Amino acid sequence: MKYASEEQEGPAVDQTAGPAASAPEQTERSAPGAAPAPAPHDEAQGTRNRVARSILDHGPSTAAELALRLGLTQAAVRRHLDALATEGVVEPREKRVYGTRGRGRPAKAFVLTDCGRDAFDQAYDQLASDALRWIAQSAGGGEEGEAAVAAFARARLAAQAEGYRKAVETADPEARTEALAKALTADGYAATARSAPNPQLGEQLCQHHCPVAHVAEQYPQLCEAETEVFSRLLGTHVQRLATIAHGDGVCTTFIPKGGAGKAAHSTARTTKTTTASASTAGRNPA
Repeated sequence: MKYASEEQEGPAVDQTAGPAASAPEQTERSAPGAAPAPAPHDEAQGTRNRVARSILDHGPSTAAELALRLGLTQAAVRRHLDALATEGVVEPREKRVYGTRGRGRPAKAFVLTDCGRDAFDQAYDQLASDALRWIAQSAGGGEEGEAAVAAFARARLAAQAEGYRKAVETADPEARTEALAKALTADGYAATARSAPNPQLGEQLCQHHCPVAHVAEQYPQLCEAETEVFSRLLGTHVQRLATIAHGDGVCTTFIPKGGAGKAAHSTARTTKTTTASASTAGRNPA
């Protein structure tokens, strides 16, 4: 999780920071050569992780329950909860009361949002790998199994592409790669469009994040289907130059300008900055 910076409040000590960071004067008296004490930002981030983890482990919790559980003041807990709520990690709900409700306003219990749960360890990659393995085995394995996985990948990408089609088709021809990059970014790919090393021949679509890179390492059919979708959306041949799943820092796709033809295709092969073999084209995840 990444949380905004906030200093610890109240007299309680942040137990995640350790003795060296429990008070400023202790940091000043640290022995020569000792590791530097965590900055206030790191202390606050650690405390918020503890608050979120406590809610994950114990379920909906009030500020009072969290303060008692973590050894913090209620004022400090409320400030961390406010920050977590602003970031969309937790949300308040009216605490369910069993039996007769007492006087006064009911306490608010805080629960993790879907975003908050996703910040903790998940087994989605393993689940996806297991599902694709089952598809391949159910089809008989071998070439038949690979074809079944490819059919699944194409069906998945076809549905995903419908969300990009309108953005691409309504953009000017020269801005379609940029429009596709923005649509991909909205889906978590952190994509950008930029000129190729030779701008006269084409441009590059770069995906700086890959949500399913680990699965695509095992099943390149996912990125093969994505490359086909890019080609259909942009109405031209495209070529994969590098992929995160193959060990590169960025997934890079070369998109030639209209009329560039074979010259653009040849230049794309000679100007790439990362190693791209025949297998690379099938290594970018969907």
